[in-house]
Amino acid sequence: MPEPKVPADDHRFPCTKCGADMRFAPGQGQLICDHCGNTEPLTTARAKPGSIPETAFRRGIEASLPDAETEERHLSHCPNCGAQIEFDPAVHAMECPFCATPVVADPGISRRIRPHGVAPFLVTEPQAREAMGKWLGSLWFAPNGLLDYARRGRKLEGVYLPYWTYDAQTQSSYTGQRGTVYYTTRPVTVRDQNGNMRTEMRQEAQIRWSPASGSVRRFFDDVLVLASRSLPRDHTEALMPWDLSHLEPYQPEFLAGFRSETYTISLDEGMDEARAWMDRMIERDVRFDIGGDRQMITGIDTTLSDVTFKHVLLPVWTAAYRFGGSSYRFVVNGQTGKVQGERPWSKFKLVLAFLALALAIGGAVWVMQNPEVQRYLNGQP
Repeated sequence: MPEPKVPADDHRFPCTKCGADMRFAPGQGQLICDHCGNTEPLTTARAKPGSIPETAFRRGIEASLPDAETEERHLSHCPNCGAQIEFDPAVHAMECPFCATPVVADPGISRRIRPHGVAPFLVTEPQAREAMGKWLGSLWFAPNGLLDYARRGRKLEGVYLPYWTYDAQTQSSYTGQRGTVYYTTRPVTVRDQNGNMRTEMRQEAQIRWSPASGSVRRFFDDVLVLASRSLPRDHTEALMPWDLSHLEPYQPEFLAGFRSETYTISLDEGMDEARAWMDRMIERDVRFDIGGDRQMITGIDTTLSDVTFKHVLLPVWTAAYRFGGSSYRFVVNGQTGKVQGERPWSKFKLVLAFLALALAIGGAVWVMQNPEVQRYLNGQP
């Protein structure tokens, strides 16, 4: 029987046969050694939905978590995009996986809230590269260098992004008005097409308002908030939805061979964003509860209880492409293969397209101004 794996650090797992670092194989649920081909299954079964424990929000913001729920990490701050990148202690410099900026390791150690769950990679690197290559190759007016990037198939880097999820029970009391639409008929004098005046009856919509008040309740489950500022928000929102039913209880083995970013948006900052989303849903509930044809809300008072959170890691494949002195980022959802990114424009191709359009318009105008050319094109003598 092989000896149990003892990680060199939390994210490195030496092969029991050759000693090389093993990596997690997306879609296979096991560790694999690229050096000798040895594979070792993970020891835990898939978690049932909702089985990952929640932590009381108040304990998180008061920093009263036990040591088992926190961890120490070697982190470095990217000076360009602001990502908090986790470093292997043996690595002293690397490129930021989000913007390709050189980053030097900081000597210090940071204590952070330990992830509760992780959604393992399901999409392999070749699958992600193929999806990104198709996306890049489909872009109009892209520089040739960008298209070459898609053809070369440069290796992507797997990164786990940090997210907060929030649960809360809400009770909301509201005041407002319910509007009921009714119609009145009145005579209107109009002029017909012959210029004669005539009278016709027209209906007009009116609204009758009446006071409304009441309360609504809603339980919010796993409101998802990105806990990082390293990627543009439109990029990460375009990667949604995420299937949180694939969350597994956190194990360092899932991170073997990948990088992970730690959170830069604090727990209470994330709650502010989650609360704004909750408020929009509550307002929709209030309008539905008021009923009628129109609704006017004058006040909503919401009380939250049983607020809990989880810190989870979600998988993306990333690549950064530098063109014309600027950095362009691409991300691929590690669950679904959905692609989102930035793209440069080729000024040369845009100029050619503009000239071609101008020639086409000029040619059309010239044909329209020359009857003889029109007759020739129509096959007339």
